[in-house]
Amino acid sequence: MSARTRTRTHRPATDSVEVSLPWWAIALPALAFAALLLLIVEPGQAHAAAGDPAIGRLLGHILGLVPA
Repeated sequence: MSARTRTRTHRPATDSVEVSLPWWAIALPALAFAALLLLIVEPGQAHAAAGDPAIGRLLGHILGLVPA
């Protein structure tokens, strides 16, 4: 007695790939790039000044780059 063989169903190949990234996978490299870019643009002001907080300067530069 011969056994029945299963036929394989061929799934059509898809050309697109779906990737889901967490929010921090984009945000952290972008923040690191912005911080390094500020160090390159302003090499004389790379150290923290007593009267000018670094976070405020960073946010000011970022807001200046973002179109309104």
